[in-house]
Amino acid sequence: MLEAALFDAVCGLARLFPIDSVSDSGAWLFRKLGPLTSAHRVAARNIEIAFPQLTDAETKQLLRAQWTELGRSLAEFIILDRVVADKARVQIEGAERLAAIAAGAGPVVFISGHFSCFEVMPAAIVRAGIPCQITYRAMNNPYVDASVRRQRFRYGVRLFAPKGLEGARELMRAMQRGESVALMNDQKFNGGVAAPFFGVTCHTAPGPSTFALRFGLPIQPMSVQRVGPGARFKVIVHDPIHLDDTGDREADIAAGVRRINAFMEERVRERPTEWFWVHRRWPNEVYKKPG
Repeated sequence: MLEAALFDAVCGLARLFPIDSVSDSGAWLFRKLGPLTSAHRVAARNIEIAFPQLTDAETKQLLRAQWTELGRSLAEFIILDRVVADKARVQIEGAERLAAIAAGAGPVVFISGHFSCFEVMPAAIVRAGIPCQITYRAMNNPYVDASVRRQRFRYGVRLFAPKGLEGARELMRAMQRGESVALMNDQKFNGGVAAPFFGVTCHTAPGPSTFALRFGLPIQPMSVQRVGPGARFKVIVHDPIHLDDTGDREADIAAGVRRINAFMEERVRERPTEWFWVHRRWPNEVYKKPG
């Protein structure tokens, strides 16, 4: 409970300050502390895998920039209801697609990755009037998890499906009811489909492709970009992905995963400073020291 009380206190304090001041504070703090953590080594290795052509100076610059972005994004999460309430801070490219889904062109399987302040994406979906189950990873501390859920309630997210077997069942029930589902699909998933990402094989959750094929739904990719200065964003509704259903379900799911990985890689290449580099995306052996 102490951890949850501290989280709530930080949230309460942040709400006393202007939005961009909170964002700037998060950026400053993570620029200072991030390089002192083990996550810094993970980020450096990931960048080496994805962009082996970078010089040491360029890698150092990207590492600093991604800590700045991560700090901003985490700080902005605790005041995100204030961010999205200001229409000048969030622009949506492809809003007509969201409107069409809300008007009956859905349901769809939304996918995205951890790009910039990625929580802006579910807020945009909900504000478009689309009934949608949002998947999430529950916090280890149930009291902190409850606080995080309350934060999401502030900007309209009400329908949650926790990751895991029960969450998958809830997603299935939601699609049967005609609701959309939204999943982050850019992180490691042990036992998932082996597919290339930046030319190196990794394992990716097959859920989005599985759901799309089972219910005959399009995959609707989205991404978030920071357009700055401060907490200002563009949510992009990309062209939908229609998977081929050849009757070979395993092969079709694998093909879907490859297309999703390609989408994620393209977004990272476009704006490398805004991805979540501190996650061990590739197999464990990639991160082991030689010898």
